[in-house]
Amino acid sequence: MRAAACLAAILALGLAAGASAQPMPPQPGPEHEILKRDVGVWDSTMEMSFPGGPPMTMTGVETNTLMAGRWLVTKTESDMMGQTFEGRGITGWDSGKKAYVGVWADSMNTEITHSESTYDPEKDALVGWMEMPDPMGGKSKVKTVEEWPEENTRLVKIYGPDGGDAPFMTITYKKRE
Repeated sequence: MRAAACLAAILALGLAAGASAQPMPPQPGPEHEILKRDVGVWDSTMEMSFPGGPPMTMTGVETNTLMAGRWLVTKTESDMMGQTFEGRGITGWDSGKKAYVGVWADSMNTEITHSESTYDPEKDALVGWMEMPDPMGGKSKVKTVEEWPEENTRLVKIYGPDGGDAPFMTITYKKRE
């Protein structure tokens, strides 16, 4: 309901100001080419490591679409410890910050997760951080790295807030043909 009211207000303002006075939105640029790499349907394998316990592995499917050439819209579904896990995200290039920004919501949390990263062309990777709920009830910033080691393969690594060298979560994605 709010979205419809907001859209109506935007349209009304646009009509009142006159169509010729409205600047066109900026066209997608080279930064958006990075987002295009993730478009498609991907089979995922997630491995999580916890101190003192064996690694946990789960599989799922991620579907990514590009909205208006600007925003990567992600839908994830998997089985996590015998329960259905669902997640949704939006990632895009923030021209003001000169960074990729994202939000994430999933069926295991009641808080929105925020992220920010930059592209490192030497590593062919998006490197940044994500703010996650931590077990103590607060939030922690963790390092994130997304790489494309070969065609139709993506790796996302999430490192603990302690800044260690080993990721506590690695997600390997294989693109469906």
